[in-house]
Amino acid sequence: MQKNNTNKSSMNQIVGKIASKQIFIPIAALLLLAVFNLIVDPSFFKISMDVNSAGNHVLSGYLITILDYGSELAILAIGMTLVTAASGGQDISVGAAIAIAGSVILRVLCGTNSRPDELQAPIIVAFLVACVVAMLFGAFNGVLVAGFNIQPMVATLILFTAGRSVAAWINNNELPVVSDESFTYFGGFIPGIPIPTPFFIALGCIIITALVLKFTNLGLYTQAVGINASSSRLNGLNPAFIKFLSFVILGLCVAVAALIKVSRISSINYSVIAKDIEMDAILAVALGGNALSGGKFNMTASVLGAYVIQFLTTTLYKFNVKSDALSAYKAIVVIVLVVISAPAVRDKMSSVFKKMTIKKKEVG
Repeated sequence: MQKNNTNKSSMNQIVGKIASKQIFIPIAALLLLAVFNLIVDPSFFKISMDVNSAGNHVLSGYLITILDYGSELAILAIGMTLVTAASGGQDISVGAAIAIAGSVILRVLCGTNSRPDELQAPIIVAFLVACVVAMLFGAFNGVLVAGFNIQPMVATLILFTAGRSVAAWINNNELPVVSDESFTYFGGFIPGIPIPTPFFIALGCIIITALVLKFTNLGLYTQAVGINASSSRLNGLNPAFIKFLSFVILGLCVAVAALIKVSRISSINYSVIAKDIEMDAILAVALGGNALSGGKFNMTASVLGAYVIQFLTTTLYKFNVKSDALSAYKAIVVIVLVVISAPAVRDKMSSVFKKMTIKKKEVG
């Protein structure tokens, strides 16, 4: 009997420790969605080898879709996590900024002719120009937030409102089309590789971010500024610069996501491209258990949260939820998950497990 109580006590301690971890909530949400789909429709997990429109053999299935579209969201979640941690706010202009960066890429590739027979510049040049432009707009947001102490959501509302008009102006309100097949590789598949290219791009971004956070003090400085800007200033840091830098990094992430977006269709729709993606990026950060008021963050949890959000979106589409009702369904599920992932709730859960363990020890 005493042995059983000891085993139960040890199990409660283990469960309590796991529940207190920040990454617990996105993992739990992922498992819940997986179990739900497994029970309702096991075919959700079916992966097959098909031939796409280009004649290449590629993997297809709902899981591949999650891997594909979740990757661009994961890239944005990286930048959004840093912005949230440093500034204690969120950038709501991400979708509009993607429209601008995507429009710049197409402008450089197409030149003055909206439908050229050949590329007017190498793809890498177009991408680098888009990186510079996106980082400049990120710097604009950063100056408003760090220099003028404007709330991030208010500061980024300017670009959120005007961004898509700027994107249309860049290409004279035309819809440029790139005919070069190699351009589609970034948002589709590289011939001979059956896995979507966006996954490899996201993987590269994740690895670079992990190395930067490991071998530099960026993560430490960002968290210090987010927790207490005044205290970090007294310790020799420049809070304004750290906040500014986080917005610039998010701008770089936006440029990468924009390349994937416009590559998917070799064109752009200014009013539709990346519509509401900023909300999904913010939800990914929240679902990762990161405090939206700034401070400590877990990049791994944010990236996993991005794939969970895409898992949820794909599941809703699978069950024929109408696109106009998608946000409502997603909001209900996410509200529950975000409340559960709140630090206060996690601490309460951990406390309950500890009390249960102590009581069982006393009974034993």
